[in-house]
Amino acid sequence: MDDVKTIVLGVTGGIAAYKSVELVSRLRKRGYTVHVIETAHATEFVTPLTFSTMSNQPCIVDTFERPETWNVKHISLAQAADLFVIAPATANILAKMAHGIADDMLSTTVLATKASVLVAPAMNTGMWTAQATQENMWILKNRGVHVIGPEGGRLACGDSGEGRMSEPSAIEEAIIALLHPLQDLKGLRVMVTAGATREYLDPVRFISNESSGRMGFAIASAAAARGAEVTLVRGITSVAPPDCHTVQVKSTQDLYDAVTGLCQDMDVVIQAAAPCDYRVRDVAQQKIKKNAGEPLILEMIENPDIAAEVGRRKKPGQILVGFAAESEKLTEHASEKLVRKNLDLIVANDVTKPGAGFNTDTNIVTLITKNQQTDLPIMSKREVADRILDEVVRLRQG
Repeated sequence: MDDVKTIVLGVTGGIAAYKSVELVSRLRKRGYTVHVIETAHATEFVTPLTFSTMSNQPCIVDTFERPETWNVKHISLAQAADLFVIAPATANILAKMAHGIADDMLSTTVLATKASVLVAPAMNTGMWTAQATQENMWILKNRGVHVIGPEGGRLACGDSGEGRMSEPSAIEEAIIALLHPLQDLKGLRVMVTAGATREYLDPVRFISNESSGRMGFAIASAAAARGAEVTLVRGITSVAPPDCHTVQVKSTQDLYDAVTGLCQDMDVVIQAAAPCDYRVRDVAQQKIKKNAGEPLILEMIENPDIAAEVGRRKKPGQILVGFAAESEKLTEHASEKLVRKNLDLIVANDVTKPGAGFNTDTNIVTLITKNQQTDLPIMSKREVADRILDEVVRLRQG
């Protein structure tokens, strides 16, 4: 292999640890450099000597073990990793990762790494389906941690159900895909909008909505990972943005100006922002005061329809993606918008469903094109982002 990659493999205390010996063997045969970190409990199942022999590297267990060369081992391994894999990943290590606990060599090193992380969960079915574990998984997925498995079947404890670690061959393929990622958007210019807009009534009050920016940020991050040159047009958000070229806006008119000014230079435009449809005709120059119990009457006028204007300006070969956040007649309203705004794809979600819509880590969407409708189950917003981009690639291919 011309470009030798370094994998740090964490092994935790479960019976599936024996499968990780085969995984190390497979990775070494492919030419990867593999460093193994075992937890103390993992050594009860497979000795460090076994992993040292298979990896041709010292197997690390003790945080305070004297290093062979003078470096801080958990930092040096964290920095050396091109990919950090934990297989098996017990409920314990998943909980530590979700909450930033670093109390042994493995949890300390994975917390310090900047590399992509892949976990292969393995545990009893009851532990896997427990609310605490599932909440930890959502946290990790939304931070960009990759997950493979667990699989269903008969477990070592005698129960049947989800909880078996994926087979070494499947983990190997997942590792290859992460180390040599899909670059199907390479060379494309992609604009993504995200977040809410604000329309002021007076110097201190405004109308807005619950959009956090999570969905747009997930799309921007996923597009960049797939090789795109990303421009993020960002309204008001409540989460940290991804590392890409960003244009900050506040009002719907600001968003309109930014998007229409940039759209002609883009190959793909994905409008995940939630702009206000209306604004106050006359913004008060001073703070509006109460008036002895009298109602406040505001005259609202429509903001420009950004998606419709981008659709009007659409150039040949350009892919336009819109969003439809609805509370009723989901597919009917979304399909109408698809046609009226000259979109290629619309992502529709019912904001009344638990786990969907604004200010959540998950989403439940329907992908609608001119000739196809795909209902997706509840997913992390990063997973939804990749499904949207898969559809963008398909549409570009015709």
